[in-house]
Amino acid sequence: MADLLLPLPGAHDSTHACFVLVDLVGSTAMACQLPLRNYQTLMQEFVQVMILSFEARGGQVLQHQGDAVLAWWPLEQAGAACAAAAEAHERAARLTLAASLGQRLRLRAGVSGGEVIMGVVGGQNSAYGLPVNYATRLCDAAEPGQTLVCDSALAHAGGLPTRPYQPLQLQGFGENCRAHLLLPLRAPAARAADES
Repeated sequence: MADLLLPLPGAHDSTHACFVLVDLVGSTAMACQLPLRNYQTLMQEFVQVMILSFEARGGQVLQHQGDAVLAWWPLEQAGAACAAAAEAHERAARLTLAASLGQRLRLRAGVSGGEVIMGVVGGQNSAYGLPVNYATRLCDAAEPGQTLVCDSALAHAGGLPTRPYQPLQLQGFGENCRAHLLLPLRAPAARAADES
């Protein structure tokens, strides 16, 4: 069967990457509560803010669908990816359009890293490999407001504040999966004051 499958078109070398998936909590309830046009406008603004936030930290958005956005960084830039995930929570909470519509946006996020194959499929960049699935599973397991980070991403993240998370049973990955809860990051000014 495998010999009947076509390879990805174009260049498709493997690379080590870090993935961040953010997912908006309660978007189905918002879709039920808000007029469709208001919901569409809110989702568009949310996705645009996430894209700009990730790109500002050096990430590239692979895909966005509905209320979820997936971005990637080279694995050695996992610290920037984690920072972008942390900032995503703050940026979503500050969306003035959401407040004007009586909504409070909260996210959950998953960060993973490892070897993947990157390629262009259907005119858009795509990534294939377990780290993409693992970011999804970590995001699903996170509570609202949390970012869960895998061992591989944390090892390349440069000493970010985390604490071990409870062992997780992640679909497709079995029981006792390890993760780390990303704690609030200090502002650069606060870090500079501590170091002086």
